[in-house]
Amino acid sequence: MMLRTVAFALILLFMTFDGAAAQGAQMPVSQCQAIASAIPKVTFASFKPFETAQLSSAREEVKITFVGHSTYQIESPEGVVIATDYNGAYRPPVMPDVVTMNKAHSTHFTLAPDLGIEHVLHGWSEVPGDKIEHRVMVGDSYVRNVTTDIRSYGGFEENGNSIFIFEIAGLCIGHLGHLHHELTESHYTEIGRLDILMVPTDGGLTMGADSMSRVVQRLRSSLILPMHRGGSSLDRFLSMFDGRYDIATARDRVLTVSMRSLPRKPTILVPQGL
Repeated sequence: MMLRTVAFALILLFMTFDGAAAQGAQMPVSQCQAIASAIPKVTFASFKPFETAQLSSAREEVKITFVGHSTYQIESPEGVVIATDYNGAYRPPVMPDVVTMNKAHSTHFTLAPDLGIEHVLHGWSEVPGDKIEHRVMVGDSYVRNVTTDIRSYGGFEENGNSIFIFEIAGLCIGHLGHLHHELTESHYTEIGRLDILMVPTDGGLTMGADSMSRVVQRLRSSLILPMHRGGSSLDRFLSMFDGRYDIATARDRVLTVSMRSLPRKPTILVPQGL
C-alpha cells in the first residue's frame, strides 16, 4: 500500500514538473517589460567587457526597411523576417516568416495571406471585445502584443487593436498599429521599454498629432520611425517636438541598428518612401 502511495506521489510530482516546464517553454520571459514588483528579489546581470567584445556586430544588428503605409520589414541577425500591419499589397522584398495585422482598415490586414507565411498574428480576437494574446518565439525573435481599444461603428470596440512588440538582439521594437486613444498606466506597464518605436503620423485617422506625440514622449524611445502618412500630417507631428529630439531623414532605404548604435539623443528618423 505504501509503495503504491509513493508511486502515485512521484507520478503527480512528475506531471506537475512536466506541466510547469511545458508552460515555461511556451511563455518566454520578456526582456523589455517593467519588473518593478520583482526588484527586491532581482539579480542584475553583469556583462564583462571581454565577453561583450566576443559578440560579432552581425549578431547584434537588426535591419529595418519601410515597405509602405504601416508595413515595416524587420530582419533579425539569424534571418527571421517580420512584416508589420501586413495587408498583402505592400509586400516585403522577401517572404516573411511572421506577419502581424490590425483590422482598423483593409490597408492593415488581409484574410488571405500568402500560404508560405508560417506565423500570421492577428491583433484582434475573433470574439469581439476579447483580448488576443500572442507570445511567440521564432528563431532569435520574440513577438508579443498589448491590446488597445479601437473606434468602431460610432463607438469603441474593446481590444480591437494590438501594439506588437519585437524583442530581438537585446532591442525592444514596438509598432503602435492603428492606435486610437492615449495609453493607460496599465498599457505602459505591459509594454515596458521600447528602444525603437514605429508610430502612425496621420494626424487624425488614428490620433491627433498632439495626442500621439504625448504617447511617444512618454515611451521615451531612442529611435522613432514614422509611418502611415507623410506630407502635412507628418509635418504637424514633427512640430510637436522640441529641441530634446533630433529630426532627420533616412539616407538609406535599409536601416541597420543595434543596441550599440542607438542614438544618445532621442531621434525621429523619417524613412525613405513615406
